[in-house]
Amino acid sequence: MLQDEANIAIDSSYDNYGSEDDDDRMTYTSGQSLASNVTRYRYENGRRYHAFRDGSYYGPNDDKYAMHESIVHHLWLLTLNDKLYLAPISDPQSILDVGTGTGLWAVDMADHFPAADIIATDLSPTQVTSAPPNIRFEVDDACSEWIYPESSFDFVHVRGLTGCVKDWPYLYQQAFKHLKPGGYFEHLEFSIDTNASPTSTNLADRLYTRYTSNVFNLGEEKTGMTFRTIEYMKGYMLGAGFVDVVEKTFVWPIGAWPSDPHLKELGRWGERNWTEGIEGWVLALYTRVLGWSYADVQRFVEEMKAVFKDRKNHYYHQVRCVYGRKPFPHEVSSTTTDQQAAPSVA
Repeated sequence: MLQDEANIAIDSSYDNYGSEDDDDRMTYTSGQSLASNVTRYRYENGRRYHAFRDGSYYGPNDDKYAMHESIVHHLWLLTLNDKLYLAPISDPQSILDVGTGTGLWAVDMADHFPAADIIATDLSPTQVTSAPPNIRFEVDDACSEWIYPESSFDFVHVRGLTGCVKDWPYLYQQAFKHLKPGGYFEHLEFSIDTNASPTSTNLADRLYTRYTSNVFNLGEEKTGMTFRTIEYMKGYMLGAGFVDVVEKTFVWPIGAWPSDPHLKELGRWGERNWTEGIEGWVLALYTRVLGWSYADVQRFVEEMKAVFKDRKNHYYHQVRCVYGRKPFPHEVSSTTTDQQAAPSVA
């Protein structure tokens, strides 16, 4: 965690804070799904999952998931101060959004850059129906070889795919290959690790650390798709050959406990993120991989939700944004040595 995170000032009135204090608590809306007569979804434990490359992604793709996606999209906008990206792009003509989910970011970008051609890909055809004419949604697996022409995009965007990719260096190489020289790749991710003490006997600390440990072990030992992505992004970026690499780290409080107004707002939505998202994060992973029963998962989810809403708890986790530029041909010879010296990433 950042050195100053432990010093986040706590709002002394947080013990009495209630969800009724949120005057915009019902402002987010569920994304509408595109009808598909060629896709047969997997229905499991009351949730719906993608069918294309079945099992590649642990999260559901139903309406409940779509509502959670809108919460996460709003959280990122708050984090970036109402910006859709941090890379210094200007007037991009071609944009690729990898793992678009319900497509909210891609739609906002299409509105922001009406002259740009935008392609947004995902394993599920569950994107919003009211998309601008300059956007095209495609069902595709970003972990496979990309079929687009080389050097065809001005901007490639990835957000929230931790635990979904077996070979991150390969995906970064694909982004590098398909960007135009001078184009930017931006990757944003969340950490599942919190400031919960792993040695504490406190119930909340034990629940958070149990969740983190289970999911980390699942990624490293069972699925081969790491949940430690946030730790490696800058190394991946440098290793792929990108230059002018910038890494930004932010904090998402879980609950409106900080006294700082901006962090408090992030915390309000951060609590909703965990409350609305926790079942979808663990249900498939825990039942398919760990062998938990549906009832066991539901008990764990309810215990975690009680922790999120307990005003005595002051938890947070990190999110990061890393972006880099594909060098122009005349820059390659001068940057090769620097890239070779970049630290390797496990």
